This record gives sequence, C-alpha cells and structure tokens, in this order.
Amino acid sequence: MCAPAPAPCGVPAFPPLRVRGGGGHRMWRAAWRRRRAMAAGLALTAAALAAMGFGGGGDRGGDGGTGPEAAGAAASTAGTARERASPPVRLVSAPVRIADAATVRLLRPGDRVDVIASAGSGTDARVLARSARVAQVPQTSAGSPTESGALIVLSVPRATAATLAGAGASAGLAVILC
Repeated sequence: MCAPAPAPCGVPAFPPLRVRGGGGHRMWRAAWRRRRAMAAGLALTAAALAAMGFGGGGDRGGDGGTGPEAAGAAASTAGTARERASPPVRLVSAPVRIADAATVRLLRPGDRVDVIASAGSGTDARVLARSARVAQVPQTSAGSPTESGALIVLSVPRATAATLAGAGASAGLAVILC
C-alpha cells in the first residue's frame, strides 16, 4: 500500500534577501528617460520657433536661413510650421475725416479706436475698423471751419484703408475710444 505522508515541518528562519541595484536602478532609468523626453521636446520646440521666425535672427532672405545642416525630422517639422504661420499684416496710413471735430481733439497718437459709419440718422451704423491705432492727429488752427469734421491718420491693414476711404466719401464717420 501507500507510504504514510511525512510529518509537517516548519520554515526555517533566515535573514531577508537584499538584491543589490534592483529598485534604485529602475528609478535611475525612469529619470533618464524623462530627461531624454524633455530634451527632445525642447529641441522640437526650438525648431518650430526658429521656423516661425521667433528666433530673433531677422529676415535672412534667400532660402529663409535653412542650410544643408537642417535635414531629417527637424526640417520636415520646420516646413510644416512655416506653412501654418500666417504672414505678418502690413499696415498703411489712412487719413480719415471724422464728422465730429470735438471728438478728434480727445485723441492722441497711439490711442486705439473703432471707426463707425452711418449714412444718415435713420440707418444702422456699421463698424468699419476695430482697434485701429491713431498714428497722427493733425493740429487745426483756431480759425479753420469745423463743420466738415476733422482729420486723423490711422494705421490699418490695406483692405481696411480702402473700406475707410470708400465709406468716408459717402457717410459720416465717428470714432469710439477702445
């Protein structure tokens, strides 16, 4: 028949195992991975800023300052960032005659104004320019007639300047300080 089962025995006492370099090594590797990820992110950000022109180098002309050393992933990232960046808006000086000469005396160069046009007293007013910068307020002499309004010079985009010139010929213009 079968032999009887052995008698149970206890587990002998032994000191705890201490593995060298186990947990600390994992922490070091995780910190190293974070550093590499941070460095890669900063390099990608620097490449994107350089492509958009925030590097402070100014206009280099020609091929935009990219040479043969700009290759690989950084060059493809720079190309897509340049395509997404909108060109800077060029401002022009637009002389505008404001119907109320007393309002113009309140303005100073550097002020921001909204320009509003109204064809008559019964029509709705419409905003022609928002937050336009006052470039110049020509001084009027004391004896000059003010019934035709007063002139100011605004810095606005070219399309807005054309709109202001067209509306100034047919409607009375007013300004609102922003």
